[in-house]
Amino acid sequence: MLTKKLAIDLGTANSIVYVKNKGISLMEPTVVAVSEEGDSILAVGSEAKKMLGRTPEDIVALRPLRSGVIADYRVTEILIKYLIRGAIGKSRFIKPDVVISIPAGATSVESRAVLEAAYSAGAKKAYLVPEPLAAAIGAGLPVSQPSGNIIVNIGGGTTEIAVVSLYGIVVHGSTRVGGNDFDDAIVQHLRREHGLVIGSETAEGVKINLGSAIGARSVDVIEVKGRDSVTGFPRIVEVSSAEINACMERDLERIAMAVKDVLESTPPELSSDILDKGIVLSGGTSQLKNIDKYISGYIGVPVHVADEPILCVVKGLGEVLDHLEMFSKSMIGR
Repeated sequence: MLTKKLAIDLGTANSIVYVKNKGISLMEPTVVAVSEEGDSILAVGSEAKKMLGRTPEDIVALRPLRSGVIADYRVTEILIKYLIRGAIGKSRFIKPDVVISIPAGATSVESRAVLEAAYSAGAKKAYLVPEPLAAAIGAGLPVSQPSGNIIVNIGGGTTEIAVVSLYGIVVHGSTRVGGNDFDDAIVQHLRREHGLVIGSETAEGVKINLGSAIGARSVDVIEVKGRDSVTGFPRIVEVSSAEINACMERDLERIAMAVKDVLESTPPELSSDILDKGIVLSGGTSQLKNIDKYISGYIGVPVHVADEPILCVVKGLGEVLDHLEMFSKSMIGR
């Protein structure tokens, strides 16, 4: 029997599974609902995400990864098992080879935790690939050539920047800022300025509807429902795009500064390549309106958003699955 081969983009916000010869088979939020009394798993993925902020005291809906690395080992193992079973079925006899993305700056302890979780979840062999390298491959950058290609992968919990050449990472940088930080900034702003308490899911909706890295000429307004921080009663307030954009500025600047730091450490020969080709953005948060224009204005280098940016990492991992020997030097195994 042929061994199944899977690629898993294990993200802070979403996890995506690719099955060799079949394509993307699963895309789920990286959320798990746990019963505190029975210490049992109640829901994973979309079903668990619906429970965020809506559970009784004996149920906790949580994200087992923070900034792309394991925050809760046991729950992460259950999540990986769920993703593997969702992709290949519940057969106990099929043990797949699995390639998983991990932040390029992850420590050896963090890397080992992901590998152990994969083996405990039923993997026959497990390998780790640096997330920005996988994103560069998935974005279609010519990583096999001796020329500079820069990828900025902006996820839910972290932003990773890498200059890639000859199947490897030449310069790497990261900052623990991502889409979740924008959501947190919106939550704090509404509580501070409007006395309105909202959850992260509502904040994400506000970001999607109003958020932009560069302020638009016209100001849009939407109604936001939440709880009054003083009376405790439900309340609706009107929020403008201008104030939402302003509260995200600090985190946007941290991302742009991290890109600047990587460019300053890049060898001159590769820098000239980057100036010609520009910077490519990937990851779910790269879909924030005008974030490419913001970074381009800050850095002075052309910036483009990749096609299907949220799928770049998993598509890159799929390419690695097909050419394991070619990328062996960049992978981490047990």
